[in-house]
Amino acid sequence: MSNKSVGYAMLLLIVGNLIAVFSDALIKTLDDGVAVFQFVFFRQLTAVIILLPFCAKNALPSFTQGLKWHALRAHIWLFGAVFMVFAINSMPLATANAIFYAAPLIMLPLAFVFFREKLTKQSVMTGVVGFIGVLVVIRPTHIDWAAISALVVALTLAGNNLLIRKLPTNQTVAQTLLLTNAVGMPASLGLALWEGETWNWTPLLTAAGSSFFILIYAATCVVAYRSVESNKIASAEYSGLLGAVLVGILWFGEIPEVEMLIGSALIILPLLLLAKVERKQKKARINVEQSTIDAPLESEFSLSTER
Repeated sequence: MSNKSVGYAMLLLIVGNLIAVFSDALIKTLDDGVAVFQFVFFRQLTAVIILLPFCAKNALPSFTQGLKWHALRAHIWLFGAVFMVFAINSMPLATANAIFYAAPLIMLPLAFVFFREKLTKQSVMTGVVGFIGVLVVIRPTHIDWAAISALVVALTLAGNNLLIRKLPTNQTVAQTLLLTNAVGMPASLGLALWEGETWNWTPLLTAAGSSFFILIYAATCVVAYRSVESNKIASAEYSGLLGAVLVGILWFGEIPEVEMLIGSALIILPLLLLAKVERKQKKARINVEQSTIDAPLESEFSLSTER
């Protein structure tokens, strides 16, 4: 892992999640009868087209490194993308995003089980309080297919972010994103053909815009989760909920209720507390390390003066 600070990684995730809301908003503008698998294929196709210029100078052998992990992430991403289209078009934008943001809470136990990450009290409490905020927002009185689809999306987001740790660190962010989309294209094309709908290229522009915004989000995730342990920063993913509320109001006329405001406060305030605690702990570690370095020097100086 790099030496980037927790605050820097959290800022990246906050910016990425706010931008990702616009990808969701574009998906919500699709007609009800859109061919879902075609649209998902268009998203991957346009993503590859956008990324190719950034990878043109990379050596071909570097693309084969960690291919099995890229393939796993690609198909998890594809699986989640299909359910994302259904969830966003079946419920208010902010509600769908609130369920998506169960992903950081899902990441905590997964990181503990598969990567043996140490869970601090602060990170656990931030995740729990944040998830309570999500529940306050959605007020689940019953579980329907839209909610289940959104939970599947949350699970795939959590899995994809954790698997970033398995990717070769010498590959650029653009390479990583290109492989994630390109490796999954045969499967998405096969699903589009199996769907049997007449090919309609009208949603291609919407797919391109959605891809552009989601690529920025994915890039921030790659950089952030390569830099810092996921349990320390995963809660920053919740920040996009505020963006979803704002976009829902301005674009779709979805006025948030009091519960939405209370839930959002429960989600955001622990983030600020966690960042503050992490800064204090980092400062304390630096002071301890500096004291350890200074102690032998002071001892040596004392002995020299005695002699």
